[in-house]
Amino acid sequence: MPDTPQRTDGPAGWLDRAEARDGAEAWDREARDVGAARDAVARGDGAVTWGGGFQERHDRCPEGAARRHASAPAGIGHPRSFDSRGPDPRNPAPRTPELWLAASGFIRDHHAEERLGDPAARLAEAYAEIADTGTYRHTERELTFGARVAWRNANRCIGRLYWNSLHVRDRRHLTAAEDIAAACTDHLREASQGGRIRPLITVFAPDAPDRPGPRIWNEQLIRYAGYVQRDGRVVGDPRNEGLTALARRLGWRGGDGTPFDVLPLIVQGTDDKPRCFDLPPDAVLEVPIEHEDHDWWAGLRLRWHAVPALSTMCLEIGGICYQAAPFNGWYMGTEIGARNLADTDRYDLLPRIAERLGLDTTSDRSLWKDRALVELNRAVLFSFDRAGVTVTDHHTESRRFLTHLDREERKGRTVGADWSWIVPPISGSATPVFHRTYDTTESTPAYVQHPEALARASGEFLV
Repeated sequence: MPDTPQRTDGPAGWLDRAEARDGAEAWDREARDVGAARDAVARGDGAVTWGGGFQERHDRCPEGAARRHASAPAGIGHPRSFDSRGPDPRNPAPRTPELWLAASGFIRDHHAEERLGDPAARLAEAYAEIADTGTYRHTERELTFGARVAWRNANRCIGRLYWNSLHVRDRRHLTAAEDIAAACTDHLREASQGGRIRPLITVFAPDAPDRPGPRIWNEQLIRYAGYVQRDGRVVGDPRNEGLTALARRLGWRGGDGTPFDVLPLIVQGTDDKPRCFDLPPDAVLEVPIEHEDHDWWAGLRLRWHAVPALSTMCLEIGGICYQAAPFNGWYMGTEIGARNLADTDRYDLLPRIAERLGLDTTSDRSLWKDRALVELNRAVLFSFDRAGVTVTDHHTESRRFLTHLDREERKGRTVGADWSWIVPPISGSATPVFHRTYDTTESTPAYVQHPEALARASGEFLV
């Protein structure tokens, strides 16, 4: 699963694909179907089937109709999108038909893909829960399915071949900041496994009609501080200078002042203010970056963490928003060597490496940047391999992505992909993913990056 700090917008959102009038009509018909099913379940009639023609209506009002473009802060799954006054006793139908359409679409897809049989009873249960409370709770099986399929649907991830191996930790009962921070620490320990990185997600409480869910402000669970100096230079990662300043305002004393000081977790519990929690050293697996051919490389004192655990992306399943759901795969070497350590607005190491390599940096035509970039990426792969830490290279992962495409297409599933993200940041045309086009269709469930989450990760505001 790729590390995404290099991009600021995350997976794009989507526009509603059904007009409000059509959605309302579908809702009315669906309500009648569900009401009949609910009554039948209550009577113990056994197998229940749905009124004729719903599948056609569902196709016109898919789960995507309940979702909004990522730039819109309010919507399904966000507390501002719910009417919290409770059900109207004269009309027990939920006040949020869009949520019901999303829930019913997801439940149907889940039952169909995992061959769980007629979804009528589960649909009736979810319908009643939405009518009573304005929301509904996923079963553990639904949560696991939704989190895995969200990875499968991630258009900007090249590592989706492994989507079904994602391990899901259900921590929806946790709401206090200190408990969430402790669970995140456990996540990092469990994911690292001494170097054999495990794809893992920890899901905390979702947003609900009467309260927001918890928030993790860090863009990733492990982030390096960026200390702004008086002359404007930044020691560390410039991407995190805002979050570093915020952590100091919240009471963090700072680290040793090195370029790789690990930031504390900034966690906001339910109905709480953000607080800082230091990560214990045993939860942060790091790899020193050295080069197999250049002894002087060790003097650069480079390192990088082993677990890319994204923590500001919202997991959206069936209309429910899990704003705190950190997840990780493992690194592709170029994410570290071609972006995090090389980008001019990050660690900007290419000029320094080129100088040590004795390259002519007076003209771009010498291709000094390209040569330094390749050596930096060689160093990353060599160092992770020597440390026994899972990492993949862009050539291998490109071939595996085409294997994923083939598997999914043989199962009759469309694979959406964003070419600009799938193609690696170096040697693009030397990889097989470069020489083809992709369907850009976005599917749900999904991991979504909301603007307000990005603002928190930049330390822009307190709530």
